Amino acid sequence: MRALAAAAALSLTLLSAGVAGASTGPWQPVGSDVARPLDESQGLAVVERPDGTTVRYTGVGTIPPDVAARGWNHVGDPGAGHGYYVEPYQRDDRGAKLFRVQAPDGSWAEYTHALESWEAPNNSFAAVSPDGRWLVAGEWGTMDRLLVHPMPGVAHQDPAANLPYASSVRLDRPVRDVQGCDFVTDRRLLCSSDDPAGDLFGITKPLLRVDLSAPVGAADVTGTVTALGQLPLESACSGEFEAEGIDYDERDGTLRVVVLSPSVCLLFDSKTWRFQRG
Repeated sequence: MRALAAAAALSLTLLSAGVAGASTGPWQPVGSDVARPLDESQGLAVVERPDGTTVRYTGVGTIPPDVAARGWNHVGDPGAGHGYYVEPYQRDDRGAKLFRVQAPDGSWAEYTHALESWEAPNNSFAAVSPDGRWLVAGEWGTMDRLLVHPMPGVAHQDPAANLPYASSVRLDRPVRDVQGCDFVTDRRLLCSSDDPAGDLFGITKPLLRVDLSAPVGAADVTGTVTALGQLPLESACSGEFEAEGIDYDERDGTLRVVVLSPSVCLLFDSKTWRFQRG
């Protein structure tokens, strides 16, 4: 029995080490932090302002009660840039999407986007372009596009007016269940996919790179998609993991991705993985 227990422990140790050290293209895992399911489960964004830098997470516990009371019952992966912080919300009907924006001075404003006739109601993430003029958002399911809006509070300043659809990133191949994207440069995004099937790229839960033909703007651009590898799936429990939001911290080049553990272990060993370019 002792030999079997020792062998099992060794196997678990080797499995964990293999997952933690797995290559995701040029991005190497360098550690992880516990992600609390209530308020750190959907995503994160680094907000840089003159008075300091903070890492902001979202989860069901971060939805303000008055926002939830108006039907916005799901928050996605937030985005940030130039001191602005953006939270994407969706609701169960097809009424609109909501982007809740905090300006550099700390004030909040809400911008709603009426759905286009062809648009899915999901509002999975928000990513602010490096020039601060555009906001990239994403839908759920199998998609061949990312959506671009004028940046609320910057290029679109009237909360009472509909936040319009501006253009798309036309992907050269489909992606599935993208939970978050963030800009690395003005022509490159990294995205986390919760794809459970694995038929699109030969792996489940991939880290995706999207190389743009031009910076996002008022006209469509092409996005070339590359799967860099499977995100780390490490837990004391077996079962279905869920890849969530993503953030690239340009201060030190750290990439962070939230991965939730299977349900039995969800509360205590879900992780925000940290990567550095190898």
